[in-house]
Amino acid sequence: MRQLYPDLWQTEAEHPFPGVTSHAYLLTKDQGNVLFYSSGVTRDYDAMESLGGLAWQYLSHRDEAGPPLAEIKRRFGSQLCCHRLEEKAISRFVAVDCLFDEREVVLENIEVIPTPGHTDGSVCFLVTSEQGGRYLFTGDTIYMNHGTWEVRINRLSWSARSAIKRSLLLLRDLEPTVVISSASQGDSAYKEVTADEWRSIVGGVVDELG
Repeated sequence: MRQLYPDLWQTEAEHPFPGVTSHAYLLTKDQGNVLFYSSGVTRDYDAMESLGGLAWQYLSHRDEAGPPLAEIKRRFGSQLCCHRLEEKAISRFVAVDCLFDEREVVLENIEVIPTPGHTDGSVCFLVTSEQGGRYLFTGDTIYMNHGTWEVRINRLSWSARSAIKRSLLLLRDLEPTVVISSASQGDSAYKEVTADEWRSIVGGVVDELG
């Protein structure tokens, strides 16, 4: 695992599809550590153990479901959390422990933000770090493509395109200091941004959606 910030670690890269890279991210907290997204790199589990284990795993959408979810829960006894509309797809692999369907703050500093569009139950997470940063986990709502933030327009129906546009407008004003997608193309899935840079990035993507 690679340490990105004092309380945030990135798992080793996986390649679920040609040209696509995915990572999961471990947030260390006194109340119990949180894993965002999913990782099947079992050697990272030893590193998670050394960092205090895992109390919760938060998925951004159904595409992160797979056999590793059951292994993670078995090893750490962690609680698996997702949007209510994603539960059916995810529970094919392991039971889901907690569900959400509205914007709320959980575990004191993690804001759950439903962002339908990529899937009906896609969710982003904004962490106000105890170390001072603001980490925005976007799942696949907006992702990094060789240094540029994009939306997979070719996969979107007209209704999904309208939904993701509304979701992006919601994300635009969050003022993160770093943005982290679950999958990416290229060398990096995250980028440090200023508030103005982020508003400009999202504004450009929204303009492309029409």
